[in-house]
Amino acid sequence: MTEYLQQANDALLTMVQIETQEALDVVEEIATLVDVVFIGPFDLGNNIGHPILNGVMEPALEDAIEKVLTAAKKAGSKCGIFCSSGEQAKKYAEMGFDMINVATDITALEFVTKEALSIAKGTAAPEKGKGY
Repeated sequence: MTEYLQQANDALLTMVQIETQEALDVVEEIATLVDVVFIGPFDLGNNIGHPILNGVMEPALEDAIEKVLTAAKKAGSKCGIFCSSGEQAKKYAEMGFDMINVATDITALEFVTKEALSIAKGTAAPEKGKGY
């Protein structure tokens, strides 16, 4: 049983989301204690007074995101982030993020709904070969 518990512990990841000013203030310490720090940019932006409006991030939020990534890399931890577009995901991949959620539930639902409505209205060609 002891061997199993050790193997199970070795296989677990400890992940935290950085979404508040308080967490941002001590992110260097947090990153040394966990396997992955993950950024929720919408919540972080709202909490630090720089919300994402109309898809635009203020420089202060961009700086906060970079601070988290730098802290993770320095500590040898992985860093992840939620993105709301493929373009944004590409940008963060190029910055060195290890885990990237390429769309939020809302953006994925919006994309699929717009596509389906376009097809229903006859303004877009249906895709072939997308059945079960």
